Amino acid sequence: MEKTWKLRKEIDKEKIEKLAKEIGIKNHLAEMLIARGIDNYVDAKKFFNPNLGHLHNPFLFNDMQKAVDRLTKAIDNKERILIYGDYDVDGTTSVALVYSFLKEIHSNIDYYIPDRYTEGYGVSFKGVDYAFNSGCTLIIALDCGIKDNSRVDYANYKKIDFIICDHHTPGTDLPKAVAVLDAKRTDNTYPFNELSGCGVGFKFMQALCESKKIPLYKLLHYVDLVAVSVASDIVPIRDENRVLEHIGLKKLNTNPLPAFKALIKEAGIFGKKLEIDDLLFQIGPRINAAGRMKSGKDAVKLLITNNETEAENFAKLISEYNNQRKNNDKNITEAALKILANDPQNSTKKATVVWGENWHKGVVGIVASRLTETYYRPTIVFTKIDGHLTGSARSVGDFNIYDAINSCNKYLDAFGGHAFAAGLNLKEENYEIFANDFEKYVVQNIKPYQTKPFLEIEQYINLGMIDQKFYNTLKRFEPCGPDNPQPIFATKNVKERGLGNTKKVGKTEPKEHLKLEIIDEFGNTMQGIGFGMAKYYEQIIDPKVRFDVCYRITENEFKGKKTLQLFILDIHINKN
Repeated sequence: MEKTWKLRKEIDKEKIEKLAKEIGIKNHLAEMLIARGIDNYVDAKKFFNPNLGHLHNPFLFNDMQKAVDRLTKAIDNKERILIYGDYDVDGTTSVALVYSFLKEIHSNIDYYIPDRYTEGYGVSFKGVDYAFNSGCTLIIALDCGIKDNSRVDYANYKKIDFIICDHHTPGTDLPKAVAVLDAKRTDNTYPFNELSGCGVGFKFMQALCESKKIPLYKLLHYVDLVAVSVASDIVPIRDENRVLEHIGLKKLNTNPLPAFKALIKEAGIFGKKLEIDDLLFQIGPRINAAGRMKSGKDAVKLLITNNETEAENFAKLISEYNNQRKNNDKNITEAALKILANDPQNSTKKATVVWGENWHKGVVGIVASRLTETYYRPTIVFTKIDGHLTGSARSVGDFNIYDAINSCNKYLDAFGGHAFAAGLNLKEENYEIFANDFEKYVVQNIKPYQTKPFLEIEQYINLGMIDQKFYNTLKRFEPCGPDNPQPIFATKNVKERGLGNTKKVGKTEPKEHLKLEIIDEFGNTMQGIGFGMAKYYEQIIDPKVRFDVCYRITENEFKGKKTLQLFILDIHINKN
């Protein structure tokens, strides 16, 4: 699908010049900082030098003192504690972090991951029963629990206390837990409300460290778990998330936990400097695959082991789950696309809602993401199991799919999530009316710019601006992600250089990728690579053809020599 290019909102030149002068950088870099909400020396210094000193006081969380007091009491009285978490990356890393850290100071501890298929998302009655039968008197719920009021009530009836560490949007009433740590509470007192679930667990353990005078380095031993959760849960890479991601990536690249050392080998990226995309596309999906295909417990077993041989065996197991996940993903995506292609009304719709009989529940969220790549619409994919429909939703752009689902909640048995992704359940007889109302909401609320994929460009620049100093400064914008995107630039009116260096490349025939060398209007040249862009080859090798390129700036290493190159994201052929 053709992408539009959207230039970042224009910024007042006086503000740009003031910041550039204040911190001693060029105007175009100051403009990029202001676009990220950084408009003064102090914030710029924090941005370019993220460190532990930038973490907020954990006791600013509502109920943090209550949570620490209850946990301390449980430790002092040798109570049995259950660490309960969701089955996805964020949930399993959360459980691994809190379980592993507490295990060092409290041996009477267990963990629990619900079964995706028999228990579903969040705290389950079965999980509470497990705690009761195991003699647990305290449950710490991570990455879930904020809307599980009835389960918490059931636990209270069983004389089991709850501490909830969540980052999802609460319902109207908070669960009756001893403490609810969630910065999305309406009465929130914490200065940052976009932590991952594992991040909230980290803050809880940070508060415990301060309370019990435990050196923070003992907790930082597990910070790579937080980094993987932040990357995989696609939370904004700013404030504390950026600090934790920065520190976590350093640890992953120097002294990773045995689990990540094994997963890095399985992913074939051993020896490479890991970046956030490696966590998002290589490490995270493997951890996720355990809960999708079998049990999230297998992921936790991997993440908590200190034995490298055991870690390698578990990593091989969940890599096999990942291969199974890929096959299911491919088959169900093809089936869903076929259903949509045969729907005469599909081409006029603003949303996609589709279901299939016995589609694998563990991959419907991935399939929803695949369908947005084809149709670029808010999408919900359901699977029908035993007459009941369970679905996953994915959004496009900044359209809030949680609000869209919430507008139709009278037809649902349960739902939860956030602006960009959600899960939901409903009875089969409510499917049609839900799908119709969801479509109506999207039609009425989606903005024109949210209906087409776009690339947000920092600036239009000439190729002569790209040098090692510029690239080194761009690297300091990392780690990048939501709210701090990888800088994307564009250059207008370039042409193929004409020296025979532009060609189709790839391991298979027909070759799908494009290696190119271009020259701009000022005579500056650059080489670039465009994956999946061989289709442009015949047009751009014509010396009469001018085109615009949109790209990221990367570093290519070949035979020990490093050179800058353009990672081409899109090409627009000039028509005049």
